[in-house]
Amino acid sequence: MLEIFLKTLPFFALIGVGYGAGRTQFFTEEATSYLTKFVFYFALSAMLFRFAANLSIGEIFDPRVAAGYLWGTAFVYGVAMAVAFLRGTDTPTAAIEAQCAAIGNTGFLGVPMLALLMGQAAVAPIILVLSIDLIVFSSLLVILVVGARQGAMNLSIIRTVAVGLAKNPMIVAIALGLGVAASGLTVPAPVNDFLTILGNAATPGALFAIGASLATKSAERVQIAAWLSFCKLVLHPALVFVGLYVLFPADPFKASVVVSAAALPVAGNVFILAQHYKIAPHRVSASILISTAVSILTVSLVIAWVTGS
Repeated sequence: MLEIFLKTLPFFALIGVGYGAGRTQFFTEEATSYLTKFVFYFALSAMLFRFAANLSIGEIFDPRVAAGYLWGTAFVYGVAMAVAFLRGTDTPTAAIEAQCAAIGNTGFLGVPMLALLMGQAAVAPIILVLSIDLIVFSSLLVILVVGARQGAMNLSIIRTVAVGLAKNPMIVAIALGLGVAASGLTVPAPVNDFLTILGNAATPGALFAIGASLATKSAERVQIAAWLSFCKLVLHPALVFVGLYVLFPADPFKASVVVSAAALPVAGNVFILAQHYKIAPHRVSASILISTAVSILTVSLVIAWVTGS
């Protein structure tokens, strides 16, 4: 456990540096926004494209891993929505709370951290998790929110979902990379070197951006945020563990990577969605802040648990 904690500590230390820079206004909110755009549209996309271009769909898509992760994530999603409904919230609010409970920071934190901690073999299951989160559950949020507000399901919702996916650079990078891999083409050495250099900026840039963005988050609606953080950090990895080790027994290494990914704190893009749809941004903000702080310990615990370290 101590060895894993010491290995994860530098990643969270980078988040801490970003938080300090944002908190002191050395790094302004506008600067954080531009850094996030650089990481999201350039560095992280280059990293994902390079990873995907060197893998095949068969390596990434493992039906048992996908089934186990989908089962665990859908279960915690349903639990969070059910609890929200019991408190008397409406469907859009219940959906955004479920998103907090089920969607981790796989893009900005999981890809760079788990790839370095668990090796290059971890890349394929991480990409699978990221794809499921973006394609299945982000789309589900849009469907629930827009459908509830319009009072009916129609083709405009499908169009909204499709446009959103097409505009997401992570989805585009993965799809293009897999397209190159499927074509049998080899990425030319100069292009690969370029992608490597640009992609290497993703790790420090993403972690710094996470910290700087946390500096603007507030800790309001703490009770609800604490519950959602518990769902994300404890319940989600536990249910995914059941899915991958009991219900749909998968390759042990891939299962350990996916359970570790499920233990990541609430994703920052949930706050972006909450702001866009004007749904409970304060509780989402608090959930991101609390879950990220607590995950310094819980992520290490989960990784040590599934790897036997």
